[in-house]
Amino acid sequence: GAVVLQCGADSLSGDRLGCFNLSSKGHGECVEFVKSFRLPMLVLGGGGYTIRNVARCWCYETALLLDQPIAEDLPHNDYFEYYHPDFRLTVPSAQMENLNTAEYLEKNKQAILENLSQIKGAPSVQLQDVPPDTEMESDSDSEDPDVRESTRALDRRVEPPNEFYDTAKE
Repeated sequence: GAVVLQCGADSLSGDRLGCFNLSSKGHGECVEFVKSFRLPMLVLGGGGYTIRNVARCWCYETALLLDQPIAEDLPHNDYFEYYHPDFRLTVPSAQMENLNTAEYLEKNKQAILENLSQIKGAPSVQLQDVPPDTEMESDSDSEDPDVRESTRALDRRVEPPNEFYDTAKE
């Protein structure tokens, strides 16, 4: 098996559209958790509407995925001013009251686990030879099977996808 992990940065604190309060360290903990299963991973970027935080997040998580240390202080570059006032890699969480009760979280967790338990896996499909009746048949027996039509002639037979008919072929 493998995992596709979509790392949307819209859950970070201070996102223009998201209303969550994750720090980049907390966001990275999710990546570390999935990575701990030691399965092949395809990690994708995603949402995030405060550009400087998206860049910070993906930079930090790339370092985590590669097991590479990364400096907290950002190096001077053409976009350095975007990262004011602290010019650091970390996106801190804001001081917000957590309105999620333990009961509410447990209820949601149980509902999610119940839904996941009802998902059936994709059936296995064995590789098979293509049956001979699916091969293209010639329109005419008089055609020489050793001679191919030109690409131009074949293209003329292609019907544009925007052609519609009321009956079989008018």
